[in-house]
Amino acid sequence: MPSRSGMFKDLTPRFVFVLFISTIGPLLFGYHLAELNAPQDVITCVRKSIGASAWTRLTTHFRSRDAENLLPQCIPMDPGQFGLVSSIFTLGGLVGALTAGPVSAKQGRLRAMIYNTSFYIVGAVIEAFAPNLSTLVIGRVISGLGAGASLVVVPIWISETAPPGAKGFWGAGTQIMTNVGILIAQVLGYFLSRGSLWRFILLAAGMIAFIQAVGLLLGGQESPKWLAENGRGSDAKRALRRLRGHAADIEEEINGWGTHDSARDLDDEREALMGAEDNGVNKQGDNLGNAVEDGVHQAKSISKDVAKNALGVFDVLKDPNSRPAIVAVMGVMLAQQLCGINSIVMYGVSLLAGLLESNSALLNILVAVLNIFVTTAAAPLPDKIGRKACLLISIAGMGTNSILLGIGIMKQIPLLSAIAVLLFVASFGIGLGPVPFILSSELVGPEAVGATQSWALAANWVSTFAVAQFFPLVNANLPAGHVYFLFAGFALFFGIFVAWRVPETRGKGNADEVWGKGKVVARED
Repeated sequence: MPSRSGMFKDLTPRFVFVLFISTIGPLLFGYHLAELNAPQDVITCVRKSIGASAWTRLTTHFRSRDAENLLPQCIPMDPGQFGLVSSIFTLGGLVGALTAGPVSAKQGRLRAMIYNTSFYIVGAVIEAFAPNLSTLVIGRVISGLGAGASLVVVPIWISETAPPGAKGFWGAGTQIMTNVGILIAQVLGYFLSRGSLWRFILLAAGMIAFIQAVGLLLGGQESPKWLAENGRGSDAKRALRRLRGHAADIEEEINGWGTHDSARDLDDEREALMGAEDNGVNKQGDNLGNAVEDGVHQAKSISKDVAKNALGVFDVLKDPNSRPAIVAVMGVMLAQQLCGINSIVMYGVSLLAGLLESNSALLNILVAVLNIFVTTAAAPLPDKIGRKACLLISIAGMGTNSILLGIGIMKQIPLLSAIAVLLFVASFGIGLGPVPFILSSELVGPEAVGATQSWALAANWVSTFAVAQFFPLVNANLPAGHVYFLFAGFALFFGIFVAWRVPETRGKGNADEVWGKGKVVARED
């Protein structure tokens, strides 16, 4: 595990700025995930206001009657319809996730992130000005496209730009910023869940996306590794130098990029030869330049041959070496959602409103703050105690607190319910939050990473849809609190699954070593 000083050794203001701007994408994913939580009863015409009573009196004087005349103050929905509005976001996310990989591979990580902001902006505007259920659904789908794409492109960008030896630490930035987005949505919901002001909660996402678009256009940074892999070695070196600083030694990191070194070196040599030719130093520049050009084309041809060996989405299911990894990755992705985290993130305020009254909105803010703290504090744990240990601790904590939460709601015990919710979310942040995304690239060889990511994303988004769509219906048709006994049952099942089918990857050099098929090759986590 890297030391704390090693994590920050190559940190520069440039890297911090670009990391922040890029991870606004996952922040907006978290924001959209939670934006309907606090104002649910106001949007669906159940209540006129939720949250801070003093703020309610203040904002009443500033409410725009003209806006209320143009758009309805609320949109009547039953639990099934509201579940559709919430869950349809995840179907848009699935489509965005499956299409973002090819786009970012062809156009680059930076352009893909810029494209994503347009979906976020358009989706938020449509949501905010929706006059009816159908329009609100359309806006949520478009926002979901941006969210799904962000959760694919941004982790790739981080893994390719983070300092070596600390990629796991900085990779947690995706989950942390997702939690920050949830917190922002909960805070705005606490103050704006009344009258027509809930529309400003939805519009705020578009404003944040606009800020990201400006930041990426004016100060964004393409992945140096992507540049190198696409035959732009000199650009890659300059980009890496800007991220690491002029005093940093970047040669070792460049050498670690792997199979495309030859193309990069030839690109650098071609640049040097062309400069020499321009200065009249190299009389044989034409011949040498042509030779280098041929070498570049040969290197790119080799890269294409390597790409041809990549396994397709269905090929990995037939491959005996990849099949166990697919089962393991899909299992932990399903566990992430079916243990019930989004029942709190998406529905926590209305779920606990009868028990905690106006304090349910405040509790959800505390939950979001705790989630950020735990995720940040626990970021080094996967490298320290192992991925599998983190998963088992996380699942055990969520299962135990699901039972306590069910009892608290069933027996009308506010203090027990509040404590159980906080511990439930804290348990998620230890393992089930960050670890599944780490495992999806560590359990398979490079030829199967792309296909494995596709299956992992499909499992994650489909299970998120299932919880978002059916939780309101199941909760409404079961006795109070009983739905959390179902989540406890899922936790028991997935705890057994992880113990039985998911291997430890910490400190393993490659997928063969993870599955006990190859020699030990130490990896710097």
